[in-house]
Amino acid sequence: MKIIKTQWILVLGILIFTNCKKNESPVLITETGTFKINFKHSIDNQPVELNQNIYINEAGNHYEVNDIMYFISDVKLHPHNGNAFIIDKNTIAHYVDFSIPSTFTWSFSDAIPVGVYDSISFIFGINKDKNISNSFVNPPESNMFWPEILGGGYHYMKINGKWLNQQNTSVAFNFHFGIGQNYSDTITHNVNTITSYVQNYFSVSLPLSSFQITKNQATSINLEMAIDKWFKTPHVWNHNYWGSSIMQNQSALQTIKENGFDVFSIK
Repeated sequence: MKIIKTQWILVLGILIFTNCKKNESPVLITETGTFKINFKHSIDNQPVELNQNIYINEAGNHYEVNDIMYFISDVKLHPHNGNAFIIDKNTIAHYVDFSIPSTFTWSFSDAIPVGVYDSISFIFGINKDKNISNSFVNPPESNMFWPEILGGGYHYMKINGKWLNQQNTSVAFNFHFGIGQNYSDTITHNVNTITSYVQNYFSVSLPLSSFQITKNQATSINLEMAIDKWFKTPHVWNHNYWGSSIMQNQSALQTIKENGFDVFSIK
């Protein structure tokens, strides 16, 4: 009897063990690689030269560029087969500053599943939910603050420079892009007459930016901003018309937004 009981115990043990193995969920091992963006900047298809009055825009303005600073956020990868997903979604935004070479690369912390990706898209600037005052406590990002009375948060972009006006005098321009305002006083734009704010950030999609993520490999793309295109299409930007400062001019900010559709490309 003891022998029979022992045999039954062994049989039951084997059946239970086998059944447990069958009910276990398979462990899915996803092969991954890493991804980064290198930022480039050009004017008239040539690398940007700062502090050189050597450029002429579509309106005929002779100009120079002194500073280039901006935010990129909510980068999405679009797989060949599958749904798009945001990478580093807990990051507010990546700051790019022409005077700080270390900002020219954004290395993403997320491990990216291997495969072919048809395109990349992103937000130029910072979306409403993330663009909160005092989110950045240290410079240089904190220096991009947008005045609280004008909507708060941060500039999407600062391009500072100079142009030769109609009197052939060098005048500074602040090509600053961020939250706009609507005013009841449409003449003086007195800040006490602000009635509402306008979120001017916009999405950039680069459909011809196919690339492949390879197992355990670092994949990088070069994202180029063509500075001259901010002044070109679909609206010709004339510094003599818009003047030096535009932060309280929603018409100017809307023009910048509409001109941004072809500023970026993959090189």
